[in-house]
Amino acid sequence: MSLFIVDEKKCKRDGACVAECPVGIIELKDHDSVPTPAKGAGELCVHCGHCVAVCRQGALSHVSLTPEQCPPVGNEWPLSREGVEHFLRARRSIRTYKDKPVDRNVLGKLIDIARFAPSGHNSQPVNWLVIYDKDKVRHLAGLVVDWMGNLLEKQPLMAKAMHMDLIVDYWKAGMDAVCRSAPHLIVTHAPKDEPTAPAACTIALTYLDLAAPSFDLGTCWAGFFNVAATVWPPLQESLRLPEGHINFGAMMVGYPKYKYYRLPLRNEANVTWG
Repeated sequence: MSLFIVDEKKCKRDGACVAECPVGIIELKDHDSVPTPAKGAGELCVHCGHCVAVCRQGALSHVSLTPEQCPPVGNEWPLSREGVEHFLRARRSIRTYKDKPVDRNVLGKLIDIARFAPSGHNSQPVNWLVIYDKDKVRHLAGLVVDWMGNLLEKQPLMAKAMHMDLIVDYWKAGMDAVCRSAPHLIVTHAPKDEPTAPAACTIALTYLDLAAPSFDLGTCWAGFFNVAATVWPPLQESLRLPEGHINFGAMMVGYPKYKYYRLPLRNEANVTWG
């Protein structure tokens, strides 16, 4: 079966699919012909769907997706520059959560949005682990505290520079400064040898982070958890990731207890024009 087929009646021969193919495997020989796969296209194609998505007429059908399977880009929700700026500036890391679980379907929809994040070569290596039970989240946070205690013994200068001594003290006093008593934790993982995984998992979690407010949810990057999960065997064993997988990011999720009313200032951008 051909990599793609083109409806000659619909095709306008405008070359959009040729220009937008990221690996350059579509040819348009002349204005009387329709686009065709280049030599070796089947082996080089990354199945990104750009060719289908960019064709205004819906003339091109790829072996892995058709125009009918792809929802049209909507114009019902125009984003102004001011609106985008306000949305991004208003985003906050949430560290205080309501004692209220998030419905599993809501978390599932949030992840469903995040899965559309870009990945290198369209590899889509991101896998998701949802630590749903709050007691399990606290148990894992305790394992992170154990890791910090171990570092305080073996590398005290480094550990104290990261304020791990304070976090351990907080834990002993009943306060969770690792996962902030969040009701849920979402972990991204992938094969440890997949070169696109670190960036892909980070971008996917960023999508999730930015989409969360539309569900009235708050998030916070679980940095200490993420580091511990890459080096601390008890935590790795408790996560039970598939063989050969490692975590590449983690995020706390829940309903914010408080609302923010101001847009804090940040340093001016340090820009060099080349």
